[in-house]
Amino acid sequence: MTTLPDTPRNMYGKGAPKCPRFSIIIVNFNGGRHVQHALDSLARQTVRDFEVLLVDNGSTDGSVDRLRTDGLPAFTLMAESKNHGFAGGNNLAARAATGDWIACLNPDAIADARWLEEIVSGQARHPDVRMFASAQFDAADPMALDGAGDAYLIFGIPWRGGFGRAASELPSEGECFSPCGASAVFDRRIFLEHGGFDEKFFCFCEDVDLGFRLRLAGENCMFLPKAIIHHVGGGLTGRASDFSIYHGTRNRIWTYVKNMPAPIFWITIPGHVALSVYLLARGVMTGRVRQTWRGMRDGLLGAARMRRNGQEARRRRVSSWQLVRAMAWNPFRMSQRKVHVRETSLPAPAPVTGSSASATL
Repeated sequence: MTTLPDTPRNMYGKGAPKCPRFSIIIVNFNGGRHVQHALDSLARQTVRDFEVLLVDNGSTDGSVDRLRTDGLPAFTLMAESKNHGFAGGNNLAARAATGDWIACLNPDAIADARWLEEIVSGQARHPDVRMFASAQFDAADPMALDGAGDAYLIFGIPWRGGFGRAASELPSEGECFSPCGASAVFDRRIFLEHGGFDEKFFCFCEDVDLGFRLRLAGENCMFLPKAIIHHVGGGLTGRASDFSIYHGTRNRIWTYVKNMPAPIFWITIPGHVALSVYLLARGVMTGRVRQTWRGMRDGLLGAARMRRNGQEARRRRVSSWQLVRAMAWNPFRMSQRKVHVRETSLPAPAPVTGSSASATL
């Protein structure tokens, strides 16, 4: 008797392998009890057409020992001996995944039971969209937002739209710049064709960078307010740790210089420099100037290399107007972390019939 390798494709039981609709990827590094909570939330999903791939980046806290996974349709643990970061971990799993769609879920996030169901519904309403953003609420305070997609200021500063603001500011369905990696959904084929997350980023802003590259290729991102997760945020790295401030600062510079088309790049450089000085000054006032300065320094040192690396993606760019209309233009909106979603009129839902209905619900 031949034993099939323990891969996601072969964990659906006997008979011909089945390709699921979703491959849910969780990248963990010392996530503690959060990991089991995330898996438990996936076991409660109303849509069952998915597999879970958990990449453990060499954790030492026992967070993936004795996990309870019997409630999941399919589960694979990819135990790595080193830390590949959020970017590298997701890329490893994406290459092993068999689903049509990749759904990223942070190990410190809890998905609403209808999370996947609402994504399926959104995909039916927007059949031409290849990336989707979820509504993220603060796990510790349900009256506060954790994010409504990622926003991008035209001067090269990204932010998680609505982070820390009142839940009453949750926008209706519409277009945002890119999805937050904590709950991002991508067409797997598009994800792989564009190289996935840039592993030089390691973590932080790699989601914005990928979203920017897909924007340059003509893709849009749709925010789905009923596709809900509850996010601890900073559960693994800390909301304002030295690690997160350094990587966030360095990587937002790399995202800007790598992806911004030349005509917009040269026009917006003065604004980018001015805002960088402002952020450095704010670092002085908050006691975080050292890690902010280190991030800026290393971002600038790697800027020329990143500009060269992004040359191919910039050649595929859409019209400048189509790109900048997806961005925010008001720095005060960024400084207050306001939501930036351009609400859209919704088409009538596409009917779900026959085998497609039974396959997804």
